[in-house]
Amino acid sequence: MYPPDPPPELADLVGQVVVLDLRSTYVCLGTLAAIGPLFFAMADADLHDFRDSSATREVYVYDSARLGIRRNRASVLVRRDEVVAVARFADILES
Repeated sequence: MYPPDPPPELADLVGQVVVLDLRSTYVCLGTLAAIGPLFFAMADADLHDFRDSSATREVYVYDSARLGIRRNRASVLVRRDEVVAVARFADILES
Protein backbone atom coordinates (compact mmCIF):
# COMPACT_ATOMS: atom_id res chain seq x y z
CA MET A 1 0.00 0.00 0.00
CA TYR A 2 1.15 3.53 -0.74
CA PRO A 3 1.61 6.11 2.00
CA PRO A 4 -1.17 8.73 2.20
CA ASP A 5 1.16 11.54 1.18
CA PRO A 6 3.00 11.26 -2.14
CA PRO A 7 6.76 11.69 -2.21
CA PRO A 8 7.89 15.29 -2.87
CA GLU A 9 9.00 14.44 -6.42
CA LEU A 10 5.41 13.54 -7.27
CA ALA A 11 3.76 16.24 -5.16
CA ASP A 12 5.70 18.88 -7.12
CA LEU A 13 3.98 17.66 -10.32
CA VAL A 14 0.44 18.37 -9.10
CA GLY A 15 -1.11 21.03 -11.32
CA GLN A 16 1.25 20.30 -14.21
CA VAL A 17 0.58 18.50 -17.47
CA VAL A 18 2.16 15.04 -17.28
CA VAL A 19 2.46 11.72 -19.08
CA LEU A 20 1.62 8.58 -17.12
CA ASP A 21 3.06 5.47 -18.76
CA LEU A 22 1.09 2.44 -17.64
CA ARG A 23 2.03 -1.23 -17.44
CA SER A 24 -0.86 -2.03 -19.72
CA THR A 25 -1.48 -0.91 -23.29
CA TYR A 26 -2.55 2.54 -22.04
CA VAL A 27 -0.92 5.92 -21.64
CA CYS A 28 -2.53 8.92 -19.96
CA LEU A 29 -1.69 12.53 -20.78
CA GLY A 30 -3.21 15.47 -18.97
CA THR A 31 -3.12 17.68 -15.91
CA LEU A 32 -2.24 15.90 -12.68
CA ALA A 33 -5.00 17.23 -10.43
CA ALA A 34 -4.26 15.23 -7.27
CA ILE A 35 -2.47 12.18 -5.92
CA GLY A 36 -4.28 9.89 -3.54
CA PRO A 37 -3.10 6.75 -1.80
CA LEU A 38 -4.43 4.56 -4.62
CA PHE A 39 -5.02 6.83 -7.61
CA PHE A 40 -3.62 9.66 -9.70
CA ALA A 41 -6.48 12.08 -10.48
CA MET A 42 -6.08 13.49 -13.98
CA ALA A 43 -8.01 16.38 -15.55
CA ASP A 44 -8.44 17.29 -19.22
CA ALA A 45 -6.89 13.94 -20.03
CA ASP A 46 -6.22 11.73 -23.00
CA LEU A 47 -6.45 8.09 -21.93
CA HIS A 48 -5.14 6.24 -24.98
CA ASP A 49 -5.25 2.49 -25.62
CA PHE A 50 -2.57 1.36 -28.06
CA ARG A 51 -4.68 -1.63 -29.10
CA ASP A 52 -6.75 0.94 -31.02
CA SER A 53 -3.74 2.51 -32.72
CA SER A 54 -0.86 1.63 -34.99
CA ALA A 55 1.41 4.19 -33.29
CA THR A 56 3.99 3.18 -30.73
CA ARG A 57 3.86 4.75 -27.27
CA GLU A 58 6.84 6.96 -28.06
CA VAL A 59 5.43 8.18 -31.37
CA TYR A 60 1.99 8.87 -29.86
CA VAL A 61 3.42 10.89 -26.96
CA TYR A 62 5.81 12.77 -29.25
CA ASP A 63 2.97 13.59 -31.68
CA SER A 64 0.88 14.79 -28.74
CA ALA A 65 3.72 17.11 -27.71
CA ARG A 66 3.88 18.52 -31.26
CA LEU A 67 0.16 18.66 -32.06
CA GLY A 68 -1.49 18.92 -28.66
CA ILE A 69 -3.21 16.53 -26.29
CA ARG A 70 -6.32 14.86 -27.69
CA ARG A 71 -8.53 15.31 -24.64
CA ASN A 72 -11.12 12.55 -24.31
CA ARG A 73 -11.81 12.68 -20.56
CA ALA A 74 -12.71 15.68 -18.41
CA SER A 75 -11.33 13.68 -15.48
CA VAL A 76 -10.08 10.16 -14.88
CA LEU A 77 -8.59 8.22 -11.98
CA VAL A 78 -5.52 6.11 -12.78
CA ARG A 79 -4.39 3.41 -10.37
CA ARG A 80 -0.98 4.25 -8.90
CA ASP A 81 0.10 0.61 -8.99
CA GLU A 82 -0.34 0.57 -12.79
CA VAL A 83 1.98 3.53 -13.41
CA VAL A 84 5.56 2.70 -14.39
CA ALA A 85 6.71 6.24 -15.22
CA VAL A 86 5.63 9.84 -14.72
CA ALA A 87 7.09 12.65 -16.81
CA ARG A 88 6.32 16.32 -17.21
CA PHE A 89 4.77 16.87 -20.63
CA ALA A 90 7.09 19.86 -21.10
CA ASP A 91 10.07 17.49 -20.80
CA ILE A 92 9.16 15.52 -23.92
CA LEU A 93 12.12 15.87 -26.23
CA GLU A 94 11.64 16.94 -29.80
CA SER A 95 14.06 15.06 -31.99
